[in-house]
Amino acid sequence: MSFDSAVAEKTARKRMEAGETSSSFDRKAVEEEVRQWFFEEYYPRWVEVGNGTRDEGPEFILEYWGRPMFATHDEPEIATWLKTDEEVMMFLTMQHNILKSEGFTHTYTPEEKVFVYNKNGAAVEGIWSRRRADESEVHRIVVHFELARMGGKWRVVGTQTRMTDLAKDNNTVAGAWAQDD
Repeated sequence: MSFDSAVAEKTARKRMEAGETSSSFDRKAVEEEVRQWFFEEYYPRWVEVGNGTRDEGPEFILEYWGRPMFATHDEPEIATWLKTDEEVMMFLTMQHNILKSEGFTHTYTPEEKVFVYNKNGAAVEGIWSRRRADESEVHRIVVHFELARMGGKWRVVGTQTRMTDLAKDNNTVAGAWAQDD
């Protein structure tokens, strides 16, 4: 779906002429929809493919991540647009390969937050403690996902991640983002 400025302007003018000041939406309903999609559909599937308990290749991620998608991370240092299906799948494969090589089995999430911007835009933040079966930590990151509803489906359109540790973040997203390196 491409942006058509003439259609957007016409819609905005009609709404203004009708005295509408903002589009109404049920923020709580959208938040619940985002939580369900992210934490009950996307997130478990990502983990299951990542730990090898679900036999799927990286192409599954194309159902969840948009193209293009912007990604940043501090270790390894990344700041790039993932523009093609192949680039998105390579980004996922890199993450899964690193985790599998360290014995990754599951993710503990001590804190998660959902922010709803409007009926088509939201964000998810959390601390992802990637762990082995014995509960030892493979690594720990604080994450921010930008989400957009596109074609009636939610998609990740951007992700920001940073390494953290319990001593610095105290199991809080705010603590993880506030820490100095």
